[in-house]
Amino acid sequence: MSTTFSRRQFFGSSLAAAAAVGFPGAATAARAQAPATAKPYRFRYGLNTGTIRGYKLGFAEQVEVVGKAGYAGIEPWMGDVEKFVLGGGSLKDLGQRCKDLGLAVYGGIGFAAWIVDDEQQRAKGVERLKQEMDWLAQLGGTHIAAPPAGANRQCAKLDPDRMAERYRAILEIGRQLGVIPQLEIWGSSVNLSKLHEALDVAARAGHPDACILADVFHLYRGGTDFSALRLLSRQAMHCFHMNDYPATPERAVITDAARVWPGDGIAPLKQILGTLAANHCDAFLSLELFNAEYWKQPVAETAATGLAKMKAAVAAAGLA
Repeated sequence: MSTTFSRRQFFGSSLAAAAAVGFPGAATAARAQAPATAKPYRFRYGLNTGTIRGYKLGFAEQVEVVGKAGYAGIEPWMGDVEKFVLGGGSLKDLGQRCKDLGLAVYGGIGFAAWIVDDEQQRAKGVERLKQEMDWLAQLGGTHIAAPPAGANRQCAKLDPDRMAERYRAILEIGRQLGVIPQLEIWGSSVNLSKLHEALDVAARAGHPDACILADVFHLYRGGTDFSALRLLSRQAMHCFHMNDYPATPERAVITDAARVWPGDGIAPLKQILGTLAANHCDAFLSLELFNAEYWKQPVAETAATGLAKMKAAVAAAGLA
């Protein structure tokens, strides 16, 4: 029998023996050598209902389309939720239907003017946001977008400290209602058009629930280098809007309508998804685009195509 041991064999056997007699730290070190069986990141697939808005479906119909297409979650637009409520619909019942279909309500898209300088307008915006968060809570929802609505274009640059104060205020309201506002980047906006601006405001807010809602298209449109996504920790991002963009029109003039399926444009999705995975993110990849060409096909086909395109992009990044 050979008596030659490699350094690796000696170290491994010594750790195992030490662990057996209770040597301090040995069990931890032995476990560290074991191969990992679980991925340190998790991607789930969701559909932002703006992607199918051209079909003009009611919210309950949207839920059925998204659930039957095989998504794990839905991100509704709050205007559609409001119409459902005003039409006499029960959010509690529809929330149960979401559960039956295996859908998490991981977000919601609204346009309340919570961030503006005008006090009266801001008060109305905060009240609107509270209402939308309450609706989401009834659905079992967990997060809502908080974009710079009302301070988007043709307006003054807002003071970062004031934006942070206002963000902290709605985060506190969210704690009371059980729904977390996510500071959303809008690439063409005067305010919060870049990732570093949103990170600055979120950090200044000094709140444990502060988080960022980023988007492939908006990061590109605002001129953020995608390498900056390294700064988003697992706790700082719960949803990431997935889409792609073509080479033309150029970045300075491209509009939301030009978004295309993930993988059909020039966005560096392999880099983006790889960075999110390296951050150990646990997030919904939420398909959001507004391409009228896609609305010419049946809605079920559009929903299914979007899911397939996202999964293909993740697979192409070696992360499936």
